[in-house]
Amino acid sequence: MLLEFKTKNYKSFLNEMIFSMMPAPKQSGLDYSVFHTKIGKKNYKGLCSAVIYGPNAAGKTNIISAMETFKKIILEGNINAEETILPASNSVKYELIPNNQLEVPTPTEFSIKFIDQDLLIEYELSLDLGLFLDDSYQKKILFERLSVNENMLYERNDKIHFSNSKVIKKYVSNDFNLNIESALKIAQNNLISTELFLTNGFKNIFSSQLAMQVLDWMRHKFLVICRADLLEINQSVLESKPNTVYVENTTNEAAKLFGINSNALGYIMPKDGTETQLYSIFEKLNAAIPARLFESYGTVRFINTFPLIIQAMLEGAVLVLDEFDANIHPMALISIINVFHNNDININHAQLIFNTHNPIFLNANVFRRDEIKFVERDEETHLSSHYSLSDFKTSGKDGVRKTTDYMSNYFVGKYGAIKDMDFSELFDDLINK
Repeated sequence: MLLEFKTKNYKSFLNEMIFSMMPAPKQSGLDYSVFHTKIGKKNYKGLCSAVIYGPNAAGKTNIISAMETFKKIILEGNINAEETILPASNSVKYELIPNNQLEVPTPTEFSIKFIDQDLLIEYELSLDLGLFLDDSYQKKILFERLSVNENMLYERNDKIHFSNSKVIKKYVSNDFNLNIESALKIAQNNLISTELFLTNGFKNIFSSQLAMQVLDWMRHKFLVICRADLLEINQSVLESKPNTVYVENTTNEAAKLFGINSNALGYIMPKDGTETQLYSIFEKLNAAIPARLFESYGTVRFINTFPLIIQAMLEGAVLVLDEFDANIHPMALISIINVFHNNDININHAQLIFNTHNPIFLNANVFRRDEIKFVERDEETHLSSHYSLSDFKTSGKDGVRKTTDYMSNYFVGKYGAIKDMDFSELFDDLINK
């Protein structure tokens, strides 16, 4: 369960951006949207969903891009990888891009806080990336910290610093407790400025179990997809045979509910043995054609996204989607959101985060105020800022109450994160010329 993600000096976010999935104080209503987890004697709460609003080029995608880049760094274990082999990823390079306003190198920061297997894990990372578009700059890791259940395990800057033995002995191997000085010396001598200590020294010398728990959560339970409108799932099929149709029942039934123009949708491996492709199946004709040539673009998009929703539900994962609603009818999206909000179905505490331009979700009956997020860009500095609807007061002239018409207020500019555009003058000049 994701509780919080932070970044600083990343793309349009120069100042620290805190994306919180924890309920805001004094918020009530839609209690099914709040998960409760107890670790020891402490209770933790998390929101099951969040929707992000803002005009084009405001920085909505940059939040998701920061999450995706941070995930890639952790899974690769370094900050220099040019190519990745992550599934369902549309980019092949780290988008390690500091803000373009700076004249002197300033650290770029990322941090994440999540709960997994009764552990509250927080991992922080600070990088020296140089200036905007300086490809020749020698990037390096400035700082790293891993904390578990609000106790720091280690910090890394020029040297490695471990917590006291009482805190760390729960999470490291017995060999470490017996040979603390030797292990620290080995780790220090093998510290590389571009490699994460978490996935190298800490994993190999001190606690492979805890490091693997962080990596497994990142790989299987932090599903971040930038440009979801370009997403194409190549369904893996065990012992697949060329020209044999494989139909995944749950996905196919969802496709029928969504609306398809064929009898079924299935995956076929071509004769040349390349990756499986989605096909429309016609039983009476005993034929199949590529779904992209026969089904609507919205249908293909929905089917490419649906396996990720299934994975999130089964594994209790965080599903973060950029352009989730592109070409998909709002009622289909509402139905998916309702699944995440259903306590009887969402028993594994899956979370859904997406950005949108569709105002239909600005509704107190769909999302809590702390689940509605905004991103605004300053027209002079071009810097992005992020805030929630719950940051507005509930009283006074501009107060936001549960009975407020969120959509109407948004379009008249009461919440910001909207831009007035009038193209008529441009066309008027064009016609006159």
